[in-house]
Amino acid sequence: MFITLNRIEVSEDFANHFEENFRGRARLVDRMPGFIRNLVLRPANPAEEPYIVMTFWESEAHFQNWVNSPEFKEGHARSGTLPREAFRGPSRLESFSVVTDSALKEERA
Repeated sequence: MFITLNRIEVSEDFANHFEENFRGRARLVDRMPGFIRNLVLRPANPAEEPYIVMTFWESEAHFQNWVNSPEFKEGHARSGTLPREAFRGPSRLESFSVVTDSALKEERA
């Protein structure tokens, strides 16, 4: 499994709008081959911590296919609806390969 984690610094005044954008997202990624799920995590301390947006993929190749797809461009075209002042700084994208996962049956054996 391959996971991306995007740390997004959102100003508190725009937190509700940011969350609504994700609730109303285009959902194009949901139909992509290899896509597993998307999580948007609200920080416990929004004045100092970023939102975390995670996507889960069967493989890095599936993620790269998404990033290079027309659906990616279409889905992200809507993300520009918040003004620059909605963000406390640049977002930071990180990616990971899963080593272990306690939710998998073979992990519990």
